[in-house]
Order: sequence, then structure tokens, then C-alpha cells
Amino acid sequence: MRFHLFEQHADAHLRKSREYLEEANLARVEHQAAAEHHAALAQMYVERIARIEAEINSALQPRSLVTRPAPEEDERPKTESVVVYPARVSRT
Repeated sequence: MRFHLFEQHADAHLRKSREYLEEANLARVEHQAAAEHHAALAQMYVERIARIEAEINSALQPRSLVTRPAPEEDERPKTESVVVYPARVSRT
């Protein structure tokens, strides 16, 4: 009768190594998903910071320099049919 003691240990080590490999692959996939999630969050915050900074800069500009968007055709003010000129100052 021959003992297969070393072969059994080799199989057990190989099985355990395969389990470790599978765990490592699962951990890699989980970390990649988490990294993608964090990258998306970082991009969202980059855009949010830019938007907030633009609002702050707009609020800090003097009112005369703030540009107003052009009104749409329906929102344009109606022109007066009579033009009122300032009164002339007469010399006496």
C-alpha cells in the first residue's frame, strides 16, 4: 500500500490557492467598482465647485457690469408709439 500523503497536501494547497485567487479577483472587482463610484463623485464635485464659484463671482461683480440675458421674442418690451423728449431749457 502506497501513501499519497504529499499528493493530498499538494491538492489541498492548490485548492486553497485557488480560493485565495478567487477572493482576490472578487476584491479587485469590488474595489474597481468603488473607484468608479468615487471618480464619478469627484467629477460631480468639480462641476459643483465651478458652478458655485461662478455664482459667487457673478454676485460680487458690480451691478452695471452684470450682463442680462437677451429676452426672447415674446418677452421683448413693447416700444412706445410716442417718443417723449426732455424739455429744452430756454435762455432768457
